[in-house]
Amino acid sequence: MLCTSLPVREAPLGTCRSAHRPERGGDEGFGWGRLRPGGGGTGTDRSRQTVAVGSEETDDGGRAGLALVCGAGVVWGTIGPVVDVVVRRSELTVWTAGAYRAVWALLALAAVVAVLRRGAACARVLRRSASRTAAVGVLTGAFQVLFFVSVGAGGVTIATVVALGVAPLAPMVLRSALRRRPPGRGEVVAVVCAVSGLLLVSLGGAGATDPAHPGLAVAAAVGSGVAFGLSAEVAGPLTQVHDSLAVAALSTGVAALVVLVAGLAVAVPGGLPLGPGDPGTVLLVAYLGVGTMALAYVLFFAGLRTTASGTAVLAALLEPVTAVVIAVLLLGERLTVVSAVGAVLIVATIASLGRRPVVVPR
Repeated sequence: MLCTSLPVREAPLGTCRSAHRPERGGDEGFGWGRLRPGGGGTGTDRSRQTVAVGSEETDDGGRAGLALVCGAGVVWGTIGPVVDVVVRRSELTVWTAGAYRAVWALLALAAVVAVLRRGAACARVLRRSASRTAAVGVLTGAFQVLFFVSVGAGGVTIATVVALGVAPLAPMVLRSALRRRPPGRGEVVAVVCAVSGLLLVSLGGAGATDPAHPGLAVAAAVGSGVAFGLSAEVAGPLTQVHDSLAVAALSTGVAALVVLVAGLAVAVPGGLPLGPGDPGTVLLVAYLGVGTMALAYVLFFAGLRTTASGTAVLAALLEPVTAVVIAVLLLGERLTVVSAVGAVLIVATIASLGRRPVVVPR
């Protein structure tokens, strides 16, 4: 979420959400309401650092959170190349690989909760915010499932451009509608620059094949992007009042179940091969589950604790940039000027989010 709750002047995109909170209820104008740990108090978040009026220092907690979200984006950027290798060296499809990925993610999350003794924290989340946590998980799972549908119907380019392009737009439009005022100029500029960079990165490579079902591809990608944007919007308040690892483990666990059920629902009736493949393929799929699902979402939700959800969704655009870098350095693909310009534009936009000062009204 963006800093929309400042009553005097609106903080720029990327600054810490908790620099100031009004006394009235509500979660930054989005309407989810303020979550309260234990049902009492306002749940003041001690993890944030507020700077004095007029200070040009940036918020250390906000920058650390942005770094965590960027880390998640980089890890997500490895999904495409790894899945491509898995599909080429085995009989697994995107759906069956996704199902196995979900299983590995569930095992990894359960192990982390057990080793770090976060069972009590998970129980508190379920006791106080079960419905919101489930909503985050379902939205996250829907994002991935709809993205798979879009890829199958129209290819990776359409799915990536539309889904990741819609993701930052949908929450911004919804917040503006609920606030009954247009988004801030800085917010619009950041989104336009990042989405423009996404277009250049995605369309600047090799020409895409003609989509088999363009209407379905676009519709599924739009739904995927909306689900991703809203998942970050709903998860933000949860991470402020609950243990972020517990929130990540539970919501990502729900998402993994959604992906697993969807993958099996496609694979079993369609007679798709379910064998895990050779040991090398098993290791790659294990990385997809442990690294790109369990670890990446733990990083993302930890970053949401001190990073506005709109900023977090923009930072996730490092995913296609990372995929381009991997393709050039490891797969021998040629970097076009258009893709390079797009990558620089995305990175510059994200870097500017972490450098903007925290604005605290008098």
